[in-house]
Amino acid sequence: MRASRLVSLLLLLQTRGRMTAAALADELEVSVRTIYRDVDSLHAAGVPLYGDAGPQGGYQLLDGYRTRLTGLTESEAESLFLAGLPGPAKELGLANAVTAANLKLMAALPEDMRSRASRIASRFHLDAPGWHNDADDTPLLAEVAAAVWDSQVVEVVYRRWKAPEEVTRTLSPYGLVLKGGRWYLVAQARRGVATYRVAQILGLRVLDEKFDRPADFDLAGYWERSLADFESRRHTGEALIRLSPRGVERFPNMVLPRVAQAARDTALPDGGWTRVTVPIESIDHALVEFLRLGTDVEVLEPPELRERFVATARGLTEIYSSSSSSSGEVNTRCGS
Repeated sequence: MRASRLVSLLLLLQTRGRMTAAALADELEVSVRTIYRDVDSLHAAGVPLYGDAGPQGGYQLLDGYRTRLTGLTESEAESLFLAGLPGPAKELGLANAVTAANLKLMAALPEDMRSRASRIASRFHLDAPGWHNDADDTPLLAEVAAAVWDSQVVEVVYRRWKAPEEVTRTLSPYGLVLKGGRWYLVAQARRGVATYRVAQILGLRVLDEKFDRPADFDLAGYWERSLADFESRRHTGEALIRLSPRGVERFPNMVLPRVAQAARDTALPDGGWTRVTVPIESIDHALVEFLRLGTDVEVLEPPELRERFVATARGLTEIYSSSSSSSGEVNTRCGS
């Protein structure tokens, strides 16, 4: 642990130049006294490190000195693909490895490339989760990830959406996918490769059994095909609707890209409005989706969906009409 910290201290000074003991302590999450001891150890090892006192002081390496201690550890190398995703890296237990890997990479770069890399890092930030999705609670994510890394067969208790809700599955975990802030496990099960939401894994037991991951298995390709298949099965019907000019502007921001594209492809002018045909999941789902547009949408077909809209509108009218009457009675009583 101390040897790793000494290397990190050395690399920090190499990449950032002069740093105070307090700044080094904050960066390495140790006390200032520990930094003093570490600096003494580096001195004793012959590292050309010197310090200046005063407000503008700090520790600095002798000009031109560069360490070659930039080799990545196994965990640091594995973490590189998460270098731009500090949140997911932390969830996987790789936050420290990502920090160390980034530091070593920066130390290995020439000065001009190092400054450009630092500039990019300070100007761009990737936030993976969507706006309206709560983060999943994934207490078993690190264990799932370890099984993926080690090609270890696992037995999981999984909660699904149909009865029986809790099932036990033996899985060969091929990979993890982060989609919209939610983690999914892609694994070989008894009936083939399938996808499991990590938050729905209630229990996990690592079996004393390894598996051989197929050399030709493409995780990204599988995920792309899986999404396309999901979308094709998700939308099983169609609706013919009219959108006001304002509705045309709002519609793409309120529906899935596939639905928005269908609206653009089928758009026809209709008396100042626009008539479009779009895919829908179900009558219930379409009712909820289209109601968000309020008076900027009119459902024409299917008849069942239009009837549901009419019934909903009547119900709302009754509720708000009775509310107005009740308010009036209250105001009359107060006035009397």
